[in-house]
Amino acid sequence: MAIEVFTPGEFEAERHFYPRALNAQIHPLASAFFRMPIDRLVSRYCHLHPYTDRATLEELLRTPPRYLRWSGSDIFNVSTEDGVRQKLIVETNSCPSGQKSFPLLDEHKEEGGYWRLMEKTFLPLFSKVLKKSEDEGVVAVLYDKNVMESSGYAQVLATLTNRPVYFIECKHSDPFKHLELSGRRLYARVDGKTRPLLCAFRYVTQRPWTRLPFDIKTPILNPVVACLAGGRNKTSAAKAYELFNGQFRSRGLEIQTPQSFTNVRKAEVPLLVAQLGGKAVVKVPYLNAGQGIHTIVSDDELEAFMDEQHPYDEFIVQQLVGNFRWSSTTTRGKVFNIGTVPDKKCRIYAFDMRMMVAWQEERYAPVAMYARRAPLPMTSDLESGASSWHILGTNLSKKVGDEQWETEPSRLLMMDRKDFSRLGLGLDDLIEAFVQAVLANRAIDDLARKLVKRGGGFRRDLFRSLNNDRRLIEEIELGLTRSKGGAATAAGDR
Repeated sequence: MAIEVFTPGEFEAERHFYPRALNAQIHPLASAFFRMPIDRLVSRYCHLHPYTDRATLEELLRTPPRYLRWSGSDIFNVSTEDGVRQKLIVETNSCPSGQKSFPLLDEHKEEGGYWRLMEKTFLPLFSKVLKKSEDEGVVAVLYDKNVMESSGYAQVLATLTNRPVYFIECKHSDPFKHLELSGRRLYARVDGKTRPLLCAFRYVTQRPWTRLPFDIKTPILNPVVACLAGGRNKTSAAKAYELFNGQFRSRGLEIQTPQSFTNVRKAEVPLLVAQLGGKAVVKVPYLNAGQGIHTIVSDDELEAFMDEQHPYDEFIVQQLVGNFRWSSTTTRGKVFNIGTVPDKKCRIYAFDMRMMVAWQEERYAPVAMYARRAPLPMTSDLESGASSWHILGTNLSKKVGDEQWETEPSRLLMMDRKDFSRLGLGLDDLIEAFVQAVLANRAIDDLARKLVKRGGGFRRDLFRSLNNDRRLIEEIELGLTRSKGGAATAAGDR
């Protein structure tokens, strides 16, 4: 696909929102949450969590991150055996989707959350380089999927900067079709010329470290270190959460997650599944969009996982959160997915909620939000041979070919007047989810800081101590080699 150039003032809502979202009216409760001042939000949270140190929470919400300035957390709404409701962080994404699914907060601002993120997160970060002229370099949005959403950011950025923005495909199969690396900086081949990128907004989601090296000097939101530290690495994320909890649990703040076992070799998986009562979720830690996730509730599903060939050597095993009768048994007891409000046929569906947060105007703020339900309803008893993934899998993306994707928006639950009531959530639930998403963001950013040397280099030994997967290390080293070895090729082309 050729590079597309977006020019100022050409935003077309039909191109960047799902048709359902175009005419949707945001639910009043969701609107109230998005407009809530931070001091009121903190007051409410601390009232419901009296052991939380308010000063610590305020500091976390008002201290800027260094690397992960924008993220989206997938969150389960669950209950314990004793009826205590919780929000569990399932994973946190460094290039999250969500804008195309979120109703407008301000009906007079058709760009919606695209505008809020680019104006209040991207522009302040790169204000100095954006003052440079078009002759000195170009501004780009890099993407590998989700054209509807990633192009929306490109169009809004063009309008905000009053300059053309280059929408550049960066696929794993041909990462340098339009890009070059020289001197650890990115260049784009535009109009027959090789021009430097002044800065870029990244929507490269699939193993981005294979195309955009860790040590790249071109300013990018978010940089690849945010992915390696947990934004695209479930093993790193689990360890980042543990480090965070060890530091802040005594002050009443803790990231709630499913019980997790990291750095698990394939031969060890059956042992851990048995330890969790025969019910578990096994994940390839470095894939996303529903890839590499195996829900296991029977011997047949475990056998299918063991027979499959996998691209990496290590896995993460987590407790399975489904109906109470067939959720994992852990040392912390059971939790189960509360699910949707029963429909007319009394069917309850498992769902997760995406909470997108970003650093904006000296604080973290919610940017977008939506939910996704599974294809089939949860039942008290699983039929023999039933696919647990169809009952628990909520991801809307579906891979249909080599680097080709489709979505299933019929399972999308928006924060509008129609869908929101089906979730059974209140204002306190949204506040809880927001705080959990921010804590997860901070944990990953803290680990990212630890992975970067003072001079900007990569702490390989520390990373290997966290992720000892040979194939992953090879991918990262390949990316670093490209950033050093690409200089001759790029210079020769110019």
